[in-house]
This record gives sequence, C-alpha cells and structure tokens, in this order.
Amino acid sequence: MARLSTLSDLPSVDRLLAEDAIAPLLRAHGRPLVLEAVRGALDEARAALAAGGGVERAALEAGIAARVRALAAPSLVPLFNLTGTVLHTNLGRAPLPEAAVAAMAAVARGASNLEFDVATGRRGDRHRHVEPRLRRLTSAEAAIVVNNNAAAVLLVLDTFAKRKEVPVSRGELIEIGGAFRIPDIMKRAGAKLVEVGTTNRTHLRDYEAAIGARTALLMKVHASNYAVEGFTASVGEHELAGLAREHELPLVSDLGSGSLLDMTAFGLPPEPTVRGMIAAGVDLVTFSGDKLLGGPQAGIVAGRAALVGKLKRNPLMRALRPDKITLAALESVLALYEDPERLAQRLPALRLLTRGREEIETQARRVRPRLAARLGGGWSVETVHCRSQIGSGALPVDRLPSAGLRCAPAGAKRGRSSRLHALAAALRALPAPVIGRVHDGALTLDLRCLDDEAGFLAQLDHLAVP
Repeated sequence: MARLSTLSDLPSVDRLLAEDAIAPLLRAHGRPLVLEAVRGALDEARAALAAGGGVERAALEAGIAARVRALAAPSLVPLFNLTGTVLHTNLGRAPLPEAAVAAMAAVARGASNLEFDVATGRRGDRHRHVEPRLRRLTSAEAAIVVNNNAAAVLLVLDTFAKRKEVPVSRGELIEIGGAFRIPDIMKRAGAKLVEVGTTNRTHLRDYEAAIGARTALLMKVHASNYAVEGFTASVGEHELAGLAREHELPLVSDLGSGSLLDMTAFGLPPEPTVRGMIAAGVDLVTFSGDKLLGGPQAGIVAGRAALVGKLKRNPLMRALRPDKITLAALESVLALYEDPERLAQRLPALRLLTRGREEIETQARRVRPRLAARLGGGWSVETVHCRSQIGSGALPVDRLPSAGLRCAPAGAKRGRSSRLHALAAALRALPAPVIGRVHDGALTLDLRCLDDEAGFLAQLDHLAVP
C-alpha cells in the first residue's frame, strides 16, 4: 500500500466509502456508523500529516475498521468480579438466577399480561404479579414495587409527609453509594427532617419529645453500611411501634438491604428481616430487590394494606413503577424463596455468599498454575487467604473467609506500583474484563465470585503481560 505524505494524498470520504475494503463494514454496520468512523480516521490522519509524519494507506483502512468495531461494541458488558465484594454496586450487584433470566427473556419477546387480567379480559394491576408472593414471604398485608429503594423511600415520604415533620435518629442519617442521603431524600419529598437523639445514643423519650401537631410519621433507617460501637443506645422497632400507635402515627422502616430470611440459617451474620419488622409492628417497610434479596434492581414497600393503597394512588407511582422485565425477574426470584431448603443452591447471590473457604481455596490451586504460566517469571502468583465482604451496604463490619490469588512483581521494588496498575489494566482489557483489587503491594483476585472458571482460563491467552 502507498504511503500518504501530504494532505492532498488523503482520499475523500466518498472514495473511502466506495473502497472494497470498506464494503463489509457497510454491510455489517450501516452507513451512518461507518461514515463517522471514516471521518474520525481522516481527522486523525490529517493531524499526523500536519505534525510532519506520514500515514500508510493500509493503516488508514485498519484504523477505520478499528473505529467501527469500537463504535459498534456494546458499552454494558459482562465481566469477572474478583474484587471480593459479592454485591458490588459498581459491578451490577446481585447476579440473577437462570430462571429469572429466562423469565425476563420470555416476556421481552412479545406481548404479555403486564396490566391485563386474562381471566376477566379487563385491565389488571401490574403489582399483582409479585404481591401475593411478597405477602406470603413477609406476612405483610400488601406490597408494591418501584424501580429502586430510594424511589420507595421517596414515594412513602411524598405520600404521607409532604409539608410535615419526620423525626429520625441522628445516628441513622445515612449516606450510601451514589450520594443517596436520607436528609436529601426528605427535602426532595417536601418533608421536614426532625433530628432526635445523638449520633451514638437515641432514646424513646427523644422521639416522644419530637412528636407534635405536624408530625407525619416516625421513621427508622437501618444503618446498613456502617456500625457505631461503644457507648451506644437505640430504640428498637417494637418499642417505637408502641409509641407510634399511641400517637396514631405510621411507623416506617427503611431496611435497605432487604433480607427475606434469617441469614444465620445459612451460616451468615444476622441481618434484620422484613418479616421481623412487620412482626415488630412496623407499618411500612422499604427495601431493595438487588441486594441480599438477590434479585433485579427494584424497591419494595410492604406493610399495611390501607397505607400501600395510598402509595398506589400517588401520581408519582406512574413515574416510579417497574417495567415487565423487572417484574418477571422479581417474580421468578421470589418463587425460589418459597423453597428455602434449596435456595442456597438456586439463588446465585446466596450461593456465592455461602461458599466455604476450602472450596474457594481448592479452586485457587487449580487456577494458579495457568495464571502463573501466563504471567511468566516476572511475576509471583500465590494462593492466599483473604476476606470477602457482602457489599451494597449489607453487614459492613462482617467479613467472609475466602481465598484468592496474590499477584506481585518479582525482583526490584522500583516501578512496582506502576507494574501492578498495568497488570490491573491488562486484566480489564480482556474480552470479559477481570476486576481485582490492588493493595498491600500486590494485585489480589478474590475467587469467591468466580463461577465461570473455564471462561476465565480460556481468555488468559489474550492477556498482555506488562
């Protein structure tokens, strides 16, 4: 191929689009996308020529093809979460069971009875697809679903506390990932926050003193992403429910993580359950669908039927309601909970959380030789014990015994940090990106969430070793 040395040597856009080498790209991706790639490649070539360099014609065509691939590639891709955080907010939180994936695909392909009652031939309620299961699993009178837990909290406050006051303990004014803050949500909902107690100690009398003519409800917020230890005191839901009933106020609990079962039955640390909140006298419980529940992104409100009915009638409900894909996935996940004896094997999030260290360590010993061979003599790869975390604000203090691979540069310490970050970048550049964590002078791959071992090993040949 000829070398292009001047601006006049560059072919025009139309000429490039007519080239035989570009024809397969046009057939596969269409004219608009290829046109954008051609223009971008020509701009890059002009800049190179202006800087005194040259451009090979073959390189120009290869650059166009590379740009087309980049433009056509999906942005949202599956990856290997080897960070040690199971419910990782940035990495999509809970993995869905195959039954949920199949249910989503089934309703996505065509029409469904989302808001249609097949038996009567009349319009139906989309919440009916999940409400019966939610009632059985939580003992609540009624339940609705919105698009996430922040929306659930917003809907509750907008419905019951607009231009009114809501007492909340200072120790529960949480901020979670993405700058979600309880005070900000209250402000957006038009409610006035009344702080009670102190950061470490709040008593029933603090709530009682805050109740006035403009009080709309009492609210408890589960501090799911931090723990206050030492000289502390808090008011339990059962005790606070009595005070709420005495003053004829609803009690709302933002449970956040959304545990439907006693986690200790699976060898995990204890976490409050929705059923426990309802039994304690809480009137409305809000929680997430994609955290400990192990389902799709969703916010759920369960509680008294009269209050849930008011939430359904709020005009905001139309903006916050879930779509058919979410409801199909959630219904499928909730169905798994009705067979708790097999839940740990069938629900991926719970299965990953309950993997034993010995099982993970055995997997690490299998994987280590392949990774070590690929990295070569410039790296040491060791099987190590580590500690995973649940993630997404659930049980922030507790850690799960795990195992993984510790990758460290061999030899001199100079340039160690840059080599580690280069390896992390190379792993992220694989066809299915691999995400680990760099700390303590090494890159650690926690294998707790390595489900597809064969897929991980198969792509190591593509790893560009730094």
